[in-house]
Amino acid sequence: MLHKNLRKLFADFWREKNHKEVPPIPLVPQNDPTTLFTGSGMQQLVPYLLGEHHPLGNRLYNIQPCFRSQDILEIGDNRHTTFFEMMGNWSLGDYFKKEQLSWFWEFLTKILGFEKEKLYVTIFDGDKKNNLNSDNESKNIWRQIGVADDHIFSYGPLKNWWSRAGEPSLMPEGEPGGPDSEVFYDFGEELGLHEKSIFKDKKCHPNCDCGRFMEIGNSVFMQFKKTKNGFEELPKKNVDFGGGLERILSALNNNSDVYLTDVYLPIIENLEKTLLKKYENEEDKRKMRIIADHLKGAVFLIKTGVFPSNKERGYYLRRLLRRITIKTYQLKGKTVEAKDFFGAVEEIIKIYEDIYFERNDLSNIQEIIKEEIDKFNKTLNKGMSILLKMSRPDGKKIFDLYQSYGFPKELSEEILREKGLEFSQKEFDSEFEKHRQLSRTASAGIFKGGLADHSRNTLRYHTATHLIHQALFDVFGESIRQEGSHITGERLRFDFFSAIKIDEEKIKKVEEIINKKIKEKIPVSFVFLDKKEAYKIGAKSFFREKYPEKVKVYYIGQSLETAYSKEFCGGPHVKNTQEIGEIKIYKLEKIGTNIYRIYAK
Repeated sequence: MLHKNLRKLFADFWREKNHKEVPPIPLVPQNDPTTLFTGSGMQQLVPYLLGEHHPLGNRLYNIQPCFRSQDILEIGDNRHTTFFEMMGNWSLGDYFKKEQLSWFWEFLTKILGFEKEKLYVTIFDGDKKNNLNSDNESKNIWRQIGVADDHIFSYGPLKNWWSRAGEPSLMPEGEPGGPDSEVFYDFGEELGLHEKSIFKDKKCHPNCDCGRFMEIGNSVFMQFKKTKNGFEELPKKNVDFGGGLERILSALNNNSDVYLTDVYLPIIENLEKTLLKKYENEEDKRKMRIIADHLKGAVFLIKTGVFPSNKERGYYLRRLLRRITIKTYQLKGKTVEAKDFFGAVEEIIKIYEDIYFERNDLSNIQEIIKEEIDKFNKTLNKGMSILLKMSRPDGKKIFDLYQSYGFPKELSEEILREKGLEFSQKEFDSEFEKHRQLSRTASAGIFKGGLADHSRNTLRYHTATHLIHQALFDVFGESIRQEGSHITGERLRFDFFSAIKIDEEKIKKVEEIINKKIKEKIPVSFVFLDKKEAYKIGAKSFFREKYPEKVKVYYIGQSLETAYSKEFCGGPHVKNTQEIGEIKIYKLEKIGTNIYRIYAK
């Protein structure tokens, strides 16, 4: 099956069940200081899962592009990807377990035509530590649907509990979560690499990670919220379903390699032609999968407005492009040129044309990739120079080379071997693990509960971005276009396009306008409007984001008609501009052609 067919079948099925499509949000979530990238379909729905009314109603669905930076080091096998699409449906206090499980089973077996014998299901086995009971209700529903007992498996909180923070013990206060029920596809016993199973003392089963089974859908029953006294049931019980589009395609093709589905195959075939390599032996396959995945992730991040840098989102884009360069260097055995990837970039845009891309996106994306790869080639050569001069290498030196220059251990190993040298693998692994733990700690620090973060500073900065947006229009006119924003507890960052040259003097004028509006003590309110009506009254929107037919518009003013600022936004905000306090724009920088970034606090 082709990905466009699967998209249509999914959308048609849920529309027939009276679900409304909620448009996907960008890979970089707007005005959310607590997470770098959109990592799941439910990310935009947290306020509604916690009880807020959604303007489209209680039954929703969409297909959400996602990016998970924490999965970068896992890429290279047949199923992990940094970029993926999550097919989701939600019930906000409407239907619950019985309807969800039976409908998903209907979609898999009747609409997609999966053989029942190839599908296995898992349920939550309880968590005594947190006084959470086994999900016997789901087990009985699966039995009633017709799933045999030997196709139903129970697991604890590490496997069958879902929240964005992980198992119940790791959840922050205020975060929603609940037991889940997963469906796995069985590719056949011959694919099971049982010696790699993390459950060596047990018979092969859906969660043994041996390669035989692949998860294709997860129904999360969002019925709890973490409190300081444990878990309490939410006023309304919700359903949050997610199924990986790429994995479902893979199962439909009865081939466990997601890179052989039509959302990856054209990229792989282009790499074969460009690199004069075949997607055959395992070592070359691994490198080509990394290149295909990272290139796709990079293309989507650039489209979202991310630029290579050493910080935050830009760091991950740079990391993707550098790993692509290194893996291509290893396959080619000579210097990499940016044009090596231009054909593959074009294939990515063709795959998703009219879904996420337009043809005129190509030149801008290729230009950014070229600039970064040309820059890294100088670093790559420097790393080679350092390596060739080493006379007594050790694991720490090789890791430092990897960390500072992005130089792969395998390539270091190969070059040293030619010189009759070797280094301590154990020492390298030790340094690598230290770095990985630090990275995980840093990533966890960013999370803090996602959109549930409504701290005073966050609200103040959130409202300040609306004032900045409008003040930029006041000073520079209609050519202004918001490119993105990012908030922390200490500052806000606002990226924008301007056809007019930006200078410090004019930015000072922007700052004066903002502070004038803050001193005027203007109320901040919101209304729900039809999208057409919102545009008609002049509400501004973020051009990278798609919006539903009914939208929430925040306005800063005594009335909607006379408001200073009107903007599509999910909120939340301060009640009055006075709460923001004085704003200082302390930095202006140019980050691209006609694209600028300002920092304020």
